[in-house]
Amino acid sequence: MIIQTAISSPIDDVIIQATENGVSYVGFYPKTHYTHTPVEQVTNEAVLICVKQLNEYFNGQRKTFNVPLDTQGTPFQNGVWQALLSVPFGKTMTYGDIAKQLNNPKAVRAVGAANGKNPISIIVPCHRIIGANSKLTGYAGGLERKSWLLKHEGII
Repeated sequence: MIIQTAISSPIDDVIIQATENGVSYVGFYPKTHYTHTPVEQVTNEAVLICVKQLNEYFNGQRKTFNVPLDTQGTPFQNGVWQALLSVPFGKTMTYGDIAKQLNNPKAVRAVGAANGKNPISIIVPCHRIIGANSKLTGYAGGLERKSWLLKHEGII
């Protein structure tokens, strides 16, 4: 069973989904990562923690998250998403930086692909990853939202 709720934010409604193990999706469009799994519009503890912390983030009161997560990806994707968690508020890294952090400097494109499939926006801060030329690169939520998030964190 997937639990789903939504909160209002300065960059549109944020959809939050969770399993009994933790938050499995944070993004801007209703999305279900499991086939044939019903979605309930209720909350559980992970969702309540996530809602509270995201509201604090958008209100400028939070720079780090401590939300139980249930990421569902390949081992490589999970490694990239774990590495993204090390990018601090107010800082950026490149795909190449993440590839080096994973001791796989040639995996830049694979890191980019995994970054693009990150199911837990904002909390797993894929918006803090920029191109090697210091330009904003793709963001599943759209470049306008990525730009807003980076401005919110004082990066641009």
